[in-house]
Amino acid sequence: MSGNVISLDGLSVSSKDTLTKAMEADGCSSSACGSSDAPEDMDPATWEKVKDHPCYSEEAHHYFARMHVAVAPACNIQCNYCNRKYDCANESRPGVVSERLTPENAARKVIAVANEIPQLSVLGIAGPGDSAYDWRKTRETFRLVHQQLPDIKLCLSTNGLALPEHVDDLMDMNIDHVTLTINMIDPEVGTKIYPWIFYEHKRRTGLEASRILHERQMQSLDMLHERGILVKVNSVMIPGINDEHLLEVNKEVKKRGAFLHNIMPLISAPEHGTVFGLEGQRGPTAAELKKLQDACAGGANLMKHCRQCRADAVGLLGEDRGQEFTMDLVPDEVTYDPAKRETYKEWVAKEREDRRAAAAVAKAETDAAVAEEAAPMLIAVATKGGGRINQHFGHATEFQIFEVDAKGVNFVTHRRCDNYCVGGYGEEDKLELVIKTLEGIDTILCAKIGDCPREDLAAAGIEAIQDYAYEYIETAVSAVYRARRGLPAVEAETA
Repeated sequence: MSGNVISLDGLSVSSKDTLTKAMEADGCSSSACGSSDAPEDMDPATWEKVKDHPCYSEEAHHYFARMHVAVAPACNIQCNYCNRKYDCANESRPGVVSERLTPENAARKVIAVANEIPQLSVLGIAGPGDSAYDWRKTRETFRLVHQQLPDIKLCLSTNGLALPEHVDDLMDMNIDHVTLTINMIDPEVGTKIYPWIFYEHKRRTGLEASRILHERQMQSLDMLHERGILVKVNSVMIPGINDEHLLEVNKEVKKRGAFLHNIMPLISAPEHGTVFGLEGQRGPTAAELKKLQDACAGGANLMKHCRQCRADAVGLLGEDRGQEFTMDLVPDEVTYDPAKRETYKEWVAKEREDRRAAAAVAKAETDAAVAEEAAPMLIAVATKGGGRINQHFGHATEFQIFEVDAKGVNFVTHRRCDNYCVGGYGEEDKLELVIKTLEGIDTILCAKIGDCPREDLAAAGIEAIQDYAYEYIETAVSAVYRARRGLPAVEAETA
């Protein structure tokens, strides 16, 4: 294990000597996750677009942070799974915000965050309404931010209904990432998801509304692809309504050139106040989601590391530091200092090289010893980012799930254990939730764990291992797998 470990909490990069090298396994093949995590997997221009974008690259999400600013509250459709809440700090799901911002305040906040979080690489506008419908505020926010932080990637999320009128504006602003929500390609299915849309100054309902939305979404996807803008398609998996249909959606968006397809589980707890939640519509289980993702093999490349972020999320995927940057905490005057971010990027570039090299060695030795038919193993990891096992078990609100077999170590998904809420339970309740979250997984790697929770996990058939604290995820997962299979240990070099 390396003696010098980078802290991702309040990252200090004043000395390059404190930045450790790390290793990287190709966390998902280009056919599985679509993020194509190595430059040799895609053309150089595309690699430059995605290599530092935590949503478009599974590898990048270990190192880089995103920020959403809630400047676009107006929306032109109603979704049965959406309830936009304001002044809410406790729920972590799309459409929820603590503050709505003006473009001017948003730009000031972005600079403050960039000065404190050197991992920041992307600014997105994801509502809390629709960024393309509330276009004046979206465009002005991007203009103000780009003036002062030209190296920040800009992207937006939209339902696509109003997007065709603004695609050329995206080109003018050098926006090359767009997330487009598409839950159906059959308007009949859409009638069960969307009560109404507002289009051409008129509210429309039923099949007419669903047909218009579908046509505009396909038009948006085609226009973006024609202009070389990378598109991530988001789809909400709703059991009994569009779960089987999403196979067809996956095929269609691939045909139309989508870069990624992100199939997300429906969030439908009654307390969230959505139509589906109040009607008792359940979300999919982790097994059902994985089954659908597996069935999409050969279709559009899948994103599997989405965290279904709030509309004002700040930080690495899986964490939310938004409450550290509310407007009452942001100085009236802020000046951008690029030093931390530039040094951090240099470290990440070296880290990627070293992780790939170490992973290649470990994989080669495993390939030589493991039979092709050996059963795969799922391992949960508590991590705060940086590709390391660096989180205390008791502090984890989610676990990243890795699958390992003769083909190597691959990230497959994450499982949240905060029930989409950052509070509201005691320690005993939380442990019960963790055990439920880890159903089907018998091993968890963490930086540290107390005796009592470790014993409780063991009683539930889950082994908690802290022997690999602060080591690289892929190396540790491979080591555990090899030990379980009775294979010789691999001595991985770390610096």
